[in-house]
Amino acid sequence: MSVVEPASAREEVAAVAAAKPPSRWRPVWQEYRESPGAVVALAVCMILLALAVFGQWIAPQNPYDLTEISFFDSRLPPLSTTPEGTFYLLGTDNQGRDMLSAMLYGLRTSLFVGVASGVLAIAVGVSLGLVAAYAGGAVDAMIMRVVDFMLGFPTILVALMMLAILGQGIEKVILALVLVQWAYFARAVRATALTERSKEYIEAARSLGLGHTRIVFGHLAPNCMPPVIVIGTMQVASAISAEATLSFLGLGLPITEPSLGLLISNGFNVMLAGLYWISVFPGLLLLTLIFAINIVGDRLREVLNPRNAR
Repeated sequence: MSVVEPASAREEVAAVAAAKPPSRWRPVWQEYRESPGAVVALAVCMILLALAVFGQWIAPQNPYDLTEISFFDSRLPPLSTTPEGTFYLLGTDNQGRDMLSAMLYGLRTSLFVGVASGVLAIAVGVSLGLVAAYAGGAVDAMIMRVVDFMLGFPTILVALMMLAILGQGIEKVILALVLVQWAYFARAVRATALTERSKEYIEAARSLGLGHTRIVFGHLAPNCMPPVIVIGTMQVASAISAEATLSFLGLGLPITEPSLGLLISNGFNVMLAGLYWISVFPGLLLLTLIFAINIVGDRLREVLNPRNAR
């Protein structure tokens, strides 16, 4: 004797089957937005990122096109208007460049260096950390001794030595920053992977005969991402700060590839002469950027920390 299933029950089963699985990151976002300050910091990061991406279309001038720059407009204070009718919201620098335009172009360069070096450092550090944890033994010991060696030197000192050898250039700054950053990711990923490799899903993958590369990067790596996201956010801010320091010292980017650190350096010598805006405005923008990224990173660390799971 068959039992006829009610139509409402069949519809409910069909709805459950058709429903999409809940997003893994939805709970993370719901907990993240409980902090108003972190939400504001994330919004600031998004705004600054948009300004960096679309800066060349927003900027009133191309500050590195000599045909658009007049030396007679140099060192004008904020809210100045020239006899020709050109308005400078944030004033001009020593070369007559519009400070607002120079800051937008410099913001793009600083963000590019920070994000690019962070992504490359993640790729190198995560790969080596996973290999060290999965292989163990002599491979693990060798990789971690290199990590300990790299972490034993100050970041700026290593970057200075690298740039003294390689010279100036955006790609050389990125390479120097990758060299000093990858070890942080390797150590964090190895610590997480050592815990994950003993779990059942790794044993199941081995029993199915999957290759080591597929197990490491297809199964082990995704479960080690939370600490990578947190450290990656922090290291982007650290890379931007390090690049600004190197450019301020004259060892980072050349004049043709501006950054916020270089803009600060251009006006540093004349700050006490009353020309504060040449260094102060780029400095405030750099401070806002790093501060916002650090707040986002701190909140992500709280949200993704398994000890804080509710």
